[in-house]
Amino acid sequence: MYTIGFEWEWDEETDTARGSDFAVYEAFEAAADTAWWFRLWTGNREVDGSEFRFFGTTGSGDYAGFWLVRPGSPITDQPVVYLGSEGQRSVVARDLGDLLWLFAAGYGPAEAVEDRGSIQEPNDAFRALAERHAPGKSRPVEQIVSAARAEFPRFSDYIDAQCR
Repeated sequence: MYTIGFEWEWDEETDTARGSDFAVYEAFEAAADTAWWFRLWTGNREVDGSEFRFFGTTGSGDYAGFWLVRPGSPITDQPVVYLGSEGQRSVVARDLGDLLWLFAAGYGPAEAVEDRGSIQEPNDAFRALAERHAPGKSRPVEQIVSAARAEFPRFSDYIDAQCR
């Protein structure tokens, strides 16, 4: 088991953040909790979010998880999505390997969607993990996110169709 994560701090003097405000859960979120949150987030009592396996969140309530859209593929080969507390949504990585390289660059899912131009401090612990589990997949964050969005261009439409 790996016990690594992100560092995040707010500088009140400059009114800026440093790092990534993202916490990885120890286990996937329980199905009942996902259903409750997804119904609240979409305003649709008929959906349950069972196509997602959420594995982390930010302090403001953004979620990240695997979107189970590739039938028969292991969860590590499923795309990773970000659902923001204010309605933002995006595919951020094509699979776990890409996500590890995103983390290695110091970006959490929110930063990958909203602050790709920001300069993050690389995360050496995640880099070691990415090199071990996804060797040869290192790319700039922009390329990781762009490839994910290109493969799943209708993700936002999919979410919109579930919202009320």
